[in-house]
Amino acid sequence: MQGNSSWGEFHLWNWRGFRCHWRVLGTSNKRPMLLLHGFGASSAHWRKNAVFFANCGYRVFALDLIGFGKSDQPSIQKSLKGLDNEIWGMQVCAFLREIVQTDVNGKAVLIGNSLGGLVALTANVREPESVAAVVAAPLPDPALMGNQIEIRSQLLRFLKEKIIRIFFFLLPIELILPLITRTFLIKKALQAAYVCKVGHDKELLSIVTDSAQRSSAAGSLRAMCVGMSLRSNSSTAPELIRDLEKMSGRTPFLLIWGRQDRFVPFNVGNYIRKKHPWINFSVMETTGHCPHDEASDSFNEIVSRWLDLNFKKQEKTL
Repeated sequence: MQGNSSWGEFHLWNWRGFRCHWRVLGTSNKRPMLLLHGFGASSAHWRKNAVFFANCGYRVFALDLIGFGKSDQPSIQKSLKGLDNEIWGMQVCAFLREIVQTDVNGKAVLIGNSLGGLVALTANVREPESVAAVVAAPLPDPALMGNQIEIRSQLLRFLKEKIIRIFFFLLPIELILPLITRTFLIKKALQAAYVCKVGHDKELLSIVTDSAQRSSAAGSLRAMCVGMSLRSNSSTAPELIRDLEKMSGRTPFLLIWGRQDRFVPFNVGNYIRKKHPWINFSVMETTGHCPHDEASDSFNEIVSRWLDLNFKKQEKTL
């Protein structure tokens, strides 16, 4: 499917003093859907999906998470403790209340790629009354790859925080980021997320570099590194999944994984599927880390069919 990174009507929304860029497409008064991008991307990355879902009868929203796209990029000082999936989850919950639910009445479908999947899960657990269904494609979190050790000693927690802050303060991100985003290295990194060749996709390259080349990008990346490193165990994917599992009438959850994902290996998704069999699991055989963009036709059909089935089940129980 051909895409258009300029899809939808653009808007700005102020949340806690941060300007947040968002866009919308589709007829009013239809079931709302919120698309959440992955790390380093933006709402433009849904260039091959938004029109399809709008044509399926959804009111399609997409939000640039703080630090990405055209939203503000706060430094560690302005973001206080840093940026993590709890902060982005709060941003999403507020967006659902203040923007989506004032435009369209009803719970929203959340679809997230990579980091967006983790944020969608976080928002669902924190505010389930706003969410109709969640699709994560895939679900990244270092905590899924090993046991998390909770540090109970206040002294050890204090030392850990100090060490992490000093490390990322001294790390020359202002030099490293331009080296990656303004040289051939960005194409190498981008290709690693895909199986098909993307070297000539100028639109895709623009999606991942425009935000990263802003003057505030390095400071915001430092805030993300600190925030994600210091978040509590309760904010990790394993704990969030367990919280969702315990909910009565829990939200339907679909996990989509590219079998050839080089960023978050397929065995991580397989581990989640075996440990939590109630999660619907779909494998896309020939895709990498961005199945929604790399094989958009298949991705759109998988999600559309799954949503139709779940909404029909819900209607029968009413």
